[in-house]
Amino acid sequence: MWVFRVLIALLFAALVILIDLPLHLITWLIEKASPGSCTNFRHAYARFAMKGIWFLAGGKATVIGLEKVPTDRAVVFVGNHRSIFDIILAGSLITYPVGFVAKKELQGTPITLIMEEIHCLFLDREDPRQGLKTILTAIDYVKAGISMFIFPEGTRCKVEGTFLPFHAGSFKIATKSKASLIPVTFVNMGDLFEDHYPRLKYVPVVIEFGDPIETADMDRNAQKELPDRVKALMEETYKRNAELIAK
Repeated sequence: MWVFRVLIALLFAALVILIDLPLHLITWLIEKASPGSCTNFRHAYARFAMKGIWFLAGGKATVIGLEKVPTDRAVVFVGNHRSIFDIILAGSLITYPVGFVAKKELQGTPITLIMEEIHCLFLDREDPRQGLKTILTAIDYVKAGISMFIFPEGTRCKVEGTFLPFHAGSFKIATKSKASLIPVTFVNMGDLFEDHYPRLKYVPVVIEFGDPIETADMDRNAQKELPDRVKALMEETYKRNAELIAK
């Protein structure tokens, strides 16, 4: 059964990419005459794709706190990272333009074109100078009204229920743009796929959007403490929601 789900999801993803090729050309021509006019359409198409993939290959998701996310301004989402499905689930739920900061290794894959259309950025973890340029570009996007989503661990954590250290640079996207920071905690995502690759399981997962943390008036000490503060908050949220699944 899981093999059938994987094949259907892959076929759907391939169809999405094929359809996007002519759409990319059409929207590119429209953008030449009217810059920014196709932003919402491109993001809506990507969200449709992620909704479809999650429906076909994802798990039973409990969504908490989505109503807390401001919709009148760009924000910065930070999430723990366990699965390739983290982006799929979050992207299917956020209903306005949001770009993701992804690892550089994804650049050049078939989904690159769609990712670049929706303001995704590719972070080179081995090159500090290029990494800084990526963070600065993300700050510019937020200032221009595009929300950004970044995983401050920098890579997927291999052990469910644990968190890798949070890199302080990720939080500068919020503090330098003076945007609200939204902690996003994923629970049990590794059990979908990574923990028993290549098998795909239909399992319960939880995603919780936390209360916005305002950074506009945050002093230097508070900014320095922000990564540890958010990590502790998300660990507490994870523990609470893991107990919810276990019941």
